[in-house]
Amino acid sequence: MKALVLVVMLLCGSRIAMAEDAAPRPAKAIKAGHSLPLRIVPLPQPRTLPRPAPPSAVPEQFSPPQEAYASFPDRSGAAATAGPSMPSACQLRLAKLAASKPLPVLVGAGECGAMDAVILDSVILPDQAKVAVSPPATLRCAMAEAVAIWLREDVAPAVLKLGAPLRGLDNFDSYECRTRNRLAGATLSEHGRANALDVRAFKLANGAVIGLTDVNVAKGWREGMRAGACGRFSTVLGPGSDGHHEEHIHVDLAERRGGYKMCEWDVREPVRQAEKTEPQAEKATPLSEPVPLPRPRPVAANATDEMRPRSGRTRSQ
Repeated sequence: MKALVLVVMLLCGSRIAMAEDAAPRPAKAIKAGHSLPLRIVPLPQPRTLPRPAPPSAVPEQFSPPQEAYASFPDRSGAAATAGPSMPSACQLRLAKLAASKPLPVLVGAGECGAMDAVILDSVILPDQAKVAVSPPATLRCAMAEAVAIWLREDVAPAVLKLGAPLRGLDNFDSYECRTRNRLAGATLSEHGRANALDVRAFKLANGAVIGLTDVNVAKGWREGMRAGACGRFSTVLGPGSDGHHEEHIHVDLAERRGGYKMCEWDVREPVRQAEKTEPQAEKATPLSEPVPLPRPRPVAANATDEMRPRSGRTRSQ
């Protein structure tokens, strides 16, 4: 019996000791020179948020109005952060024909923008002379290459017939984010895609300026310019096209179904004023026969009133 009571007491004591170990104990004062053991607790992992998709270089929707939008390429966004890239095949070909600078992706409002764009500073002729583009034109590389070939193979040889070599091109407009003819609600212009160039005149080495729409320039020479441009480009607009190209020529490389081209440029002649002539005095026609003289009056008809009878005078009053 005593042994049984002793075993029960031992079991109860062990349970009480285990409960005291599990209960929290008050903190003890730390004596000087002693430190508590360090316990490494793992920190919670931060939540990773999904990265936002990069903005599209060219928005999908057209956002009017487009009038007078920035004509200089926007270097913000993905185009600005992109590092230098290798020159395209077009840029390698253009380097043999012209002096140009590559540009990042052109970004504009709505559908405006272009890939593989350059700033065309000048065109190198076969004799290594340079034709300056004033001001430099911002164009797609393919359009810049077409302009360079046009100047080298068509314009420069034709200009020599006017007495001096070609030395400059007057750039009226190149890349500009706008609608056609800057009309509200119109279709996006090829200028908004850096795919068009407006040319007003050519400059010669002797200082002469040859306007493409100047009626005082030889008509045959201007007809040759028209034929060459219409053969090189998809669109050529000049005087007589739509009223917006009376003083310059528009050329572009617009892509159309079936390779259709548009060439609207009236080569006009100077307006001639009618010569003012004074009416000439009528000359008397000589008579073939002399005019007969009148018959002499009778003697009675020549008498004066004094010679007539008085009675007759009284009746006539």
